[in-house]
Amino acid sequence: MNAMRGEVRVELVGQSRTLCLTLGALAQMEAGLGVRGMAALAERMAVMSAGDLLVVLAALLRGGGEVELADGLAGASVDARAAALAVAEAFKAAV
Repeated sequence: MNAMRGEVRVELVGQSRTLCLTLGALAQMEAGLGVRGMAALAERMAVMSAGDLLVVLAALLRGGGEVELADGLAGASVDARAAALAVAEAFKAAV
């Protein structure tokens, strides 16, 4: 884990996983949520659906190098509370 890069380790699907808010992750979030720009992304994230949460979590997982889980996230048994906390931790680490 590289804290200087903003990486965080979280427990998801029974394993410790790395999440990171990268420029690529932000672009994936914008595309996946159908928004353009940081203001629109922030507005959309204020009222996220379960599907939105999966899009954001997958982008953060890819940013952390967890591509296999990110690509199979829709079929994985992910606890909603754990997913929300993981996303919050990743954004907190990025500041």
